This record gives sequence, C-alpha cells and structure tokens, in this order.
Amino acid sequence: MQSIVVSHEILLERIAFSDANTLFTAIDENRTNLRTWLPFVDQTKELLDSEKFIQQIIENRDQTFNEEYMIWHQGTFVGVIGFHKTDRVNEKTELGYWLIGEARGRGIITRCCEKMIEIGFEKMKLNRITIRCAVGNESSEKIAQKLGFTFEGVERSGERYHDTFFDLKQYSLLQKNFLDK
Repeated sequence: MQSIVVSHEILLERIAFSDANTLFTAIDENRTNLRTWLPFVDQTKELLDSEKFIQQIIENRDQTFNEEYMIWHQGTFVGVIGFHKTDRVNEKTELGYWLIGEARGRGIITRCCEKMIEIGFEKMKLNRITIRCAVGNESSEKIAQKLGFTFEGVERSGERYHDTFFDLKQYSLLQKNFLDK
C-alpha cells in the first residue's frame, strides 16, 4: 500500500527515497526531544544517513516484509510508523513509531497505530503484534495500554543507547483479542 488514509487529517505514505530530506530535516530539527528515547537520532548526522536508512528499507521490503510510513497530519510531516522484525513464518511483527514534539498529545499516533494494527491482523493475517518501549517512556507505554496490548515483561538491557542499555517493556496484542473487540 502506497497511501493509507487514517482520518481526514492523517495520511500515511509508504516511505520512498524522495522522503530522505524531509525525514532528515525533521530529525535534525527535533534532536532534543527525539533523542531521549530514540538511539538512532545520534547516528543520523547528515542527509546521507537518512538516505541509507530508506534505501535499506526499500531494498529489503520483499524479504523482510517490514514497512515504514511517513505520517502526515494536515499536510505536514510529523513522524514515522512501521512494522519491524516481521516474521511471516510465525505471523508476528513489532510496531514502532515516533512523532516530533509539537505533534504529540493529539491522538495522532494512537489513530495511526489503530490503522496499522487493523492492517496487520486483517490484511497481513498476522497473529501477534508487539510494542516495545524503554522503561520510563510513559507516553509510549500509555499508547500500548490504550490500544489493549498486554504487558508481558521487561527485556533487560534490550536496547543500546550510547554507553548504556535501556530495559524495554514489552506489550503484545493477539489477533484473537483484536477480533473479540
């Protein structure tokens, strides 16, 4: 899917190489608020880094089934959402997302997650979707809870960040629970 309409205000566009400058600019202009929980921010130092990221996604789509979408709110780029670590044999994926600061707290990411979950279970026929967030990232944790995900536990030292590691809280939603709603 190239475009996904979430609402009259929110559109998801499948990430393309032509989005590199928009992506890099948003990261560069929002480093302070993004870097708190996103280790990739400090590794994104120049436009070439965003180009390489996008090129890797495009080249591996058919093998990994991973997808990344640019989030547009009222015509303005505000973040990224996508499926990561997709495992078609075991019918599962991880849902990841981020928003720039001024777009937070407006329900944008919750609505985008709802649409991605719907696609994952109904179109991709997945059995399980996971959200992992760093211990202390209460905003992301609240999203998982609001969406009906079940807390499964903490992955100790699950993500490297500079000289240290974050513990990650893991939440999951199963297709049978989604369909029961």
